[in-house]
Amino acid sequence: MPKIFSFTRFSLRDLIVTAGPVTLLVVGLCVLAYRLVDPAPPKRVVMSAGQENSAYQEFGEKYAAALAKQGIAVDLRTSPGSRENLQRLLDPDSGVDIAFVQSGSTEQAEAERHGLVSLGSLFTEPIWIFLRGKKHVNALSQLRGMKINVGPAGTGVPQLFKSLLEVNNIEPKEVRLGTLENTPATVELLEGRIDGVVFSSAPDAPLIQMLLQTPGIRLVDFPQAEAYTRRFPFLSHVVLPRGIADLGKNLPARNYHLIAPTATLVAREDLHPALVDLFVQTAARIHGGAGWFNPQKAFPTSSYTEIPVASEAERYYKNGPSFLERYLPFWLANFFRRMWVVIIAAGALALPLSRVLPPLYVWKVRSRIYRWYGKLRAVEQAIEEVPAERRDEVYREQLRRLSEIEEKANHISIPLSFAEELYGLRSHINFVHKRITGLMQGQ
Repeated sequence: MPKIFSFTRFSLRDLIVTAGPVTLLVVGLCVLAYRLVDPAPPKRVVMSAGQENSAYQEFGEKYAAALAKQGIAVDLRTSPGSRENLQRLLDPDSGVDIAFVQSGSTEQAEAERHGLVSLGSLFTEPIWIFLRGKKHVNALSQLRGMKINVGPAGTGVPQLFKSLLEVNNIEPKEVRLGTLENTPATVELLEGRIDGVVFSSAPDAPLIQMLLQTPGIRLVDFPQAEAYTRRFPFLSHVVLPRGIADLGKNLPARNYHLIAPTATLVAREDLHPALVDLFVQTAARIHGGAGWFNPQKAFPTSSYTEIPVASEAERYYKNGPSFLERYLPFWLANFFRRMWVVIIAAGALALPLSRVLPPLYVWKVRSRIYRWYGKLRAVEQAIEEVPAERRDEVYREQLRRLSEIEEKANHISIPLSFAEELYGLRSHINFVHKRITGLMQGQ
């Protein structure tokens, strides 16, 4: 390949050396701002879910799988239910960052909302009362004398069920209430050792699906469902459609009216805003479809929660995901959202830097030539006012130095756009060489 092709009109090396300090300064400021201005979200979050075979536990696993794809590890912790989840959120030593909490859990306790934010309501979780036997029960007053399991104290069901009994003028001692967890309670029901079980859960829970299709197990209807929602504002009236569990077998064989609190996603108010955004977006994907009790996109929503909704979640429900969140991965979108101030500042510096860097670049390239002029000037000064007896020695020494300068000048690598300065240096070297030769001949 001809050597001329190795020449260029531009020196990338010189540009890097010139712009390097400025670039390092800007990058250093960006890194400092990245770490100090708005800290990055943690890569691990602790979520309190529910009992085994419960809807809370099942949905918790879906959240963990979805967030793992974004580089966020979700540490799932089992829990008796809503009340325990709420207590864990309120306990600063529990380590829990986010949890499922049933609507109505804090309705009577303003202090229990302090330091918490809601990320929205996710789904309705009706009160399911399953009884053994063939007798149809459509009023809670018919439960007198029965042995009914309502679950352990950590769930929201015991307190809610006691409130329902109270409005029906039923004394607690008139119904024997059990405190087993859902799975062992279901076994006790199927074995005939208790008369009924009470769950509050989404229909996705495996135990709900099974009991709806188990012969000899009947679901309690709530014909007065609308009246219950007037007495308890956090409850809603939902209808379990005929055949929804199994269309082929027509299960259930008729519509059932149920009353339902709502499952909400609650977090500590210091949860990183980026994680709030990510959880809300994940909730939209998990709970946004049509369900047994709601049309498509009815959930998640900022309604049905007595806990204040986080501003990031409220913004999402009003406007949807931001432009960055629609088209960029989570970490990249979060980076630009946190760094927009620094990015704008860097853009503002681009104009003055664009004016400073070109002269610095030109100086850097020309300095490789100009430094030889200093050595050339030193040669000229050395031949001035030399004693007659040393002239021959001095002239020969300076010619040797001049030859070294010329040899090194011939190997200077500069862009073609600066070739004029290089050839100027070589002509000046030749000029000094001729002058010394002339002086030697004139002796």
